[in-house]
Amino acid sequence: MVDSEAIKKANALVEAMSYIQRFHNKVVVVKVGGSIMDDEYALSNILNDIVFMNYVGMQPVLVHGGGKAINQAMDKAGLQPQWIQGRRYTDDRTLAIAEHVLCNQINRFIVNFIQSQGCEAMGLHSLSSVVLFAEKTYLDGADGRRIDLGQVGDVKDVNARLLKLLVQADSIPVIATIARDQAGSKLNVNADTAAGAVAAAMKAEKLVVVSDTHGIRTNKDDPESRVSHLTVSQIDEMVKSGVISAGMLPKVQACRAALEGGTTKTHIIDGRIPHALLLEIYTEAGIGTEIVL
Repeated sequence: MVDSEAIKKANALVEAMSYIQRFHNKVVVVKVGGSIMDDEYALSNILNDIVFMNYVGMQPVLVHGGGKAINQAMDKAGLQPQWIQGRRYTDDRTLAIAEHVLCNQINRFIVNFIQSQGCEAMGLHSLSSVVLFAEKTYLDGADGRRIDLGQVGDVKDVNARLLKLLVQADSIPVIATIARDQAGSKLNVNADTAAGAVAAAMKAEKLVVVSDTHGIRTNKDDPESRVSHLTVSQIDEMVKSGVISAGMLPKVQACRAALEGGTTKTHIIDGRIPHALLLEIYTEAGIGTEIVL
């Protein structure tokens, strides 16, 4: 008698085959952030998915954040985070801590993990090869004056040429979001918006935003209200009505920037689900929210 579980595995492989063929040599930008960065099991699952994608011929590019780890490091240093209109004010000490956490700790861990699975990976950030170039960010105040956020920037340019050379050489770029400006100064940039800029610059096949949120819901308190497919115009309506707000805003804005830059499809998925990345890319049903133009 043939094992039914073995048959299920074979069927899953057959289902995945058409997707493997479709996405062969296609760039997929994956952004990892939220509490996933603090959950070693969930992060390891996502990284294993990325290694799998590389082995079957896709060209993954990883962009990561680390806000919670930065907050913890600041707390240990006796620094209190300052927020202006929901954005972190970044002075020189805060930037130094953010750079150390993102580049020396998180980025190094990810690169070492991928390499331990037999794949090549390269860390790209302000302490190695920089691929993100930004301009200093200012907010508009109620009195019409500009509000200074310190060493915070918005990505204006991406070294897509270097990224393409790396993926064509079968190496996985791992990008920490400390950028440089034209004068060579360092700027902290939002990881979601950085990932959107990278996907746009590379004309990626997909941008997948992996976080601790179960896609987009019409009711944020009801998991059953997840919407599996949305257009940018529908997203705009949900933002206007307040259905999409707070931490989901930079994610959908990143998806919009990627799509307008030439990315084919974007996705927001919950990385706490085992092998969420493979389920979203290699199955018919998917598990998150797909956003298209």
